[in-house]
Order: sequence, then structure tokens, then C-alpha cells
Amino acid sequence: MNPIQIVALHKSLIPQVNDANDPFPIIGRIIPSYLNGSWTYREELNKEISALKFPDDRLDWDHYIDQDDRVVYLAMDAGTCVGQIRLTTDWSRFAYIENIAVRQSYRKRGVGRMLLEMAECWAKEKQLIGLSLEAQNDNLIACRFYRNEGFQLGGVDSIKQYANPQIELTLYWYRIFT
Repeated sequence: MNPIQIVALHKSLIPQVNDANDPFPIIGRIIPSYLNGSWTYREELNKEISALKFPDDRLDWDHYIDQDDRVVYLAMDAGTCVGQIRLTTDWSRFAYIENIAVRQSYRKRGVGRMLLEMAECWAKEKQLIGLSLEAQNDNLIACRFYRNEGFQLGGVDSIKQYANPQIELTLYWYRIFT
């Protein structure tokens, strides 16, 4: 059995870059509150589970190959892309995670953690202070994953998704390196 390998995107892998973009379950949402100078939240579970799939990213992937300020890493299993993380440096000295996705059949197998570990190595190599990302408050499973991986809720935006009325809140998650 070949172990999953994390590799930087190169031209031959561009056709596979969106292969991990599978639907994800919507089981509930985060209800945030700001109290005494910090964010807390509670979970609200849905009565019915639905699924959501983001559209495939249509980017100029060459702009992520051999660049100092951005990178895409793919989780590969025997030549098949099973996960992806896309990073860029942020003005605030965080490595901003533009996207993280794991193929449905590979979830809960440590692939997401492997991608975050690679992101942390890349960020530390760039002398950044941590990782940051955004998630919608209805993506409860992803929010639980981020919390379990050491991220903390650092902010909420009720306007960012104005053009997407089905999205209530954007949540900002941070993991600061110590």
C-alpha cells in the first residue's frame, strides 16, 4: 500500500487540482457571540441534513507554481489527487488558506491534518506567525475540524457574503504559532 504523499502543484498535476472538490454535508451552523473581548459560539444542528458543493476553482494555476508568496499542495494517493490546500501570504503575516478540500472517500483519514501540517511548514519557512482562513457558519463540520486542529474563532462578518443571501455569516479562524 502506497502512503499518501503531499506534493507541491506542478504543471502535470493541474488537471487534477479540483478532483478533491466533493460535496460536503450541512448538518448545522455556528451561532457566534462576542463576550468580554473574545468570540465564543454554540452549535445549532439542522433537523435535516443537506449537502453543498462549491464550484470548481477556475484559476490560472501557473500562478501557484514555483512562487514565493503562494502555493498549492496536493495529497496524492497512487497518482490520484485526494486532497488540496491552497495558500498565500497575507499582509498580516499569516498564511491565508484560500481553500482546503478532501475527497469524500478520504475524509476522517488524516488527509486534512496532513495538508495543514504542510501548510504550517510552508508558513514557518516564510516566517509567518500563523494560519488563517474563512468558513461559512453553516459549514459546521469544517468549523469543528478547524477547532480540533487548534484554530480559534477570531471574527465574524455579516456583510461579506451579501451577494450570496443563503450564507448568513463568514467566520474567521486563526491558528497562531507558539
